[in-house]
Amino acid sequence: MKKKRKPSFIWRAGVALCSLALLFCVVHAFVLPKIQQTRTAGTQAEAVQLYSRCAILMDVQSGEVLLEKNSEKRAYPASLTKIMTALIAIEKNSDLNKSVVLDSGIFERLQRENASLAGFAPGEQVRLIDLIYGTLLPSGAEAAVSLAEQTAGSQKEFLKLMNQKGRELKLKRTRYSNVTGLHAKDQITTAADIARLLRYALQNPTFREVFLSQSYTVPPTNRHSDGFTMHSTLFSRMGDASLEKGEILGGKTGFTDQAGLCLASLAKYQDRELILVTLDADGNLDTPQYNILDALSVYRNYLK
Repeated sequence: MKKKRKPSFIWRAGVALCSLALLFCVVHAFVLPKIQQTRTAGTQAEAVQLYSRCAILMDVQSGEVLLEKNSEKRAYPASLTKIMTALIAIEKNSDLNKSVVLDSGIFERLQRENASLAGFAPGEQVRLIDLIYGTLLPSGAEAAVSLAEQTAGSQKEFLKLMNQKGRELKLKRTRYSNVTGLHAKDQITTAADIARLLRYALQNPTFREVFLSQSYTVPPTNRHSDGFTMHSTLFSRMGDASLEKGEILGGKTGFTDQAGLCLASLAKYQDRELILVTLDADGNLDTPQYNILDALSVYRNYLK
């Protein structure tokens, strides 16, 4: 019986060389470009010198990261939480013109917590769409809580929907424990996760329309006979928003003492749209708005 001939040294060496050549090609084709992209994005962030400790600039169409600074570092989201709150309410309610009555018990608790309010009153009868505008534009906590309770029966059940959507979108470093963004140690996210969420949410026509609005007037209700107008916290605090090229289309601000100043915004240059998310800038609502200054700085640096 003949013994099987062992592969020669030359043959084995040839196989090894071919394997190394293939590995070399893979690294150059797929790995190095990603590394270079990350280095370039990081270098651009350093050049802009951001106040925010975490940031990411993303192309909406391709998802390409154009600038980043600690974008995967966990941080508190503050009221950027309400992006997910509004999105879930839009997706889970087929009739956004449905009228609901606001529970009086919501207001006392939120006032004790010094939460931002949109201007709705206890017992006011409004439409769900009014609450969505109230959640995103003036960042009203009473609007966010009311949306949660009207949509899922309770905040607890609504939070399950928020975290489920987070898993679906692969927001691996995000966890929601309330619907308003008020500080909680276990409510955490990253700039990259918020950018991914916003990129998805902007595909929804209703969300996009609300997110890009500068103001909205609630029609007359049983508590406001003439209705009332709410304004976007971004546009009301931004001041001079002029860019050499392009424009800032909309955004959502956020602040708590622990989260610092935060912002998720959308800008347009020619036919290209860009998302910028910044987290954890020093300051408060009475100081210069360093989150907005960062947005202007990045967009002015990039859109030229």
